[in-house]
Amino acid sequence: MPHPLDTFFAPDSIALIGASRDLEKIPGRLLSMLRKNEYPGQIYPINPNYGDIDGLKCYKSISDVGQPIDLAIVIIPARAVLAVLEQCAAAGVKNAVIISSGFAEEGGDSAAMQDAIVALAKRTGMRISGPNAEGFLSEVQKVAATFSPTVDVKPGHVPLVATKRRAAIVAQSGGIGFAIKHRAKALGVAISYCVSAGNESDLGAGEFLDYMVQDASTDVILLFIEGIRDVDKFLAAARRAAESGKPVIVTKVGRSGAGERAAASHTASMAGWSAAYDAVFAKYGFIVSNDLDEAVAIAAVLTTNPLPKGDRVAVLTVSGGAGIWGADTVALQGLQVPELSPAIQTEIKKLLPSYGAAGNPIDVTAQGVHSGGLQNSIDLLSASGEVDAILVVLSLSSDTRVPFKQAELRPVISAQHKPIVFYSYTLPSAFARSEFAACGAVVLSGLTHAGVAMRRMVERARFKLAPKVDATAPPCDLSAHLKSATLSEHDSKALLRAAGIAVPDEVLVTEKSGLDAAIVQLGFPLVAKIQSRDIPHKSEVGGVRVGIASKGEVFLAYEALLNNARRHRPDAGIQGVLIGSMAKKGVEIIVGTMLDATFGPMIMVGLGGVTTELFRDVVYRPAPVSTVEAGAMLAELKAAPLLNGFRGAAQADVPALSQLIAQVSVLAAQQAREISEIELNPVLVHPEGQGVTIVDALVVRKT
Repeated sequence: MPHPLDTFFAPDSIALIGASRDLEKIPGRLLSMLRKNEYPGQIYPINPNYGDIDGLKCYKSISDVGQPIDLAIVIIPARAVLAVLEQCAAAGVKNAVIISSGFAEEGGDSAAMQDAIVALAKRTGMRISGPNAEGFLSEVQKVAATFSPTVDVKPGHVPLVATKRRAAIVAQSGGIGFAIKHRAKALGVAISYCVSAGNESDLGAGEFLDYMVQDASTDVILLFIEGIRDVDKFLAAARRAAESGKPVIVTKVGRSGAGERAAASHTASMAGWSAAYDAVFAKYGFIVSNDLDEAVAIAAVLTTNPLPKGDRVAVLTVSGGAGIWGADTVALQGLQVPELSPAIQTEIKKLLPSYGAAGNPIDVTAQGVHSGGLQNSIDLLSASGEVDAILVVLSLSSDTRVPFKQAELRPVISAQHKPIVFYSYTLPSAFARSEFAACGAVVLSGLTHAGVAMRRMVERARFKLAPKVDATAPPCDLSAHLKSATLSEHDSKALLRAAGIAVPDEVLVTEKSGLDAAIVQLGFPLVAKIQSRDIPHKSEVGGVRVGIASKGEVFLAYEALLNNARRHRPDAGIQGVLIGSMAKKGVEIIVGTMLDATFGPMIMVGLGGVTTELFRDVVYRPAPVSTVEAGAMLAELKAAPLLNGFRGAAQADVPALSQLIAQVSVLAAQQAREISEIELNPVLVHPEGQGVTIVDALVVRKT
């Protein structure tokens, strides 16, 4: 099925508005790059100052061309752009790339000019990329619609191509996007597209991602993003990528937090500047990388290998020390380096000199290379069920020889039985890269990057997209519980109860005379907590008493809590004292929600209690989540063993906790217009079959 952006990325005709004969200037370089890359379609230079450019007829305006135009590349002064776009729309131009700068990135009147471009795109249906874009490269279609020097074609240069599968690059920074392309090409990674989104007046990263997901010539996608503007399109494309199994490697910049989140709950204050982005990436199985070379290494490994069936790695080397280093590296990434069985060791030993090592890492030795031991060991391990991937650690500095014959290595790479990753501890020569590329293999020169790439492959192989959750059902009417600007614990629990979430039986005592009835109803031991809409964190004002075991203690606690609140917060409005039964022991967990400015409601789970902000052992996902996804979140916690019978303790009621997380996430999604934060901390998770207890709760209204 045709995609709406087919004519953008594969145009039959291009108008170059602002074309120039001067190759030192960007307009001149644009035309030069199109022609050097052998663009097969029609090019129409537009500039009233020339009669022709480089043998092509030059037109005074777009309206003079008189032919259908799929794409206009605009590189003229910013204040002239809008009028030219109007002419393009009138001439039926389908798409435009605005290279020109000086719009929203400058603010003021310049931002208003960009707003006018947005309006024009909506009014006319012309799709517009930029302004302030670096253009794009469609390598398969030979469309170099960019001035980036990385697409220049050197006479006689034969590009290095190691992969049959191709990677596409979508970047909100043109310079970085084409830098990723440049480095990937240097490794031999074939490229399908590289596109710079610019200021995203119309076309954004989400729509570009969507195109790459459905594109048959793209197998892996690299994203470089600062922030997502077309959120719904981005999320839809992310889900399609996950459903189709197409890997997305993402680098998100702007993590240092130019602004800290002002929040009433621990849930939001612990979120950090990019927690919601990481939650979305985790939900859809994106591979997060914060290093350019690492991201390219991951792409190189994914485009040359199948996904592994497990996490067992064989390390094969020609140097004992380098092999141990390789084994350490993958082990530090959490992968297994198992000792091989006696049977397979016996077979490997037949291929090695007596001083070689066959246990894992496997030291073939330099002599073993010459006798064919290296190749034969790869053949043997590739067919073995004892390992899931192979890391080959080599020295590939020679300009004249490599330790393999193409005719022997190529078949085992082509068979794609399991990943085989090659790392050279010397800088690999151009000759070595070329020889390996001919076999369909990329040579990596960063050992840590190789280890990370192998871990990411294992994680990707394990990823399963969580089922969709329907949060569109009519929500409960909670308006009666949302009349106050702020909510106390008592208010918050009443709201949760009305929403169908189980909370403990408690009594709000507003006069000392009500304590006797509360004791009769609840029994001992008891907990007493001050209730005020002005005191969100009660323990900070001495507002909590636990383990109350007698009637006298109840009355003393009641007076003490009121006195503490008046002393610490004399202006606070006091609702009363909440009396409840002491909960049974359990693992302390925090469950919370927050509203992210970009992605909306988020659900969080983590290690709870008073130390929750100290350890910050938390996991976020976009809300709502299913019980299955909630369980997966819990499994990611460093504290997960506490729920799974740590050191002989009883197995915790994880199903009940997962159900609670799912319920709270649906509530947050349904009430996103009214509720900004929910925090249940702690939630006590009791032994299996005994459920959970919400000890404390805070609901924050959206302001």
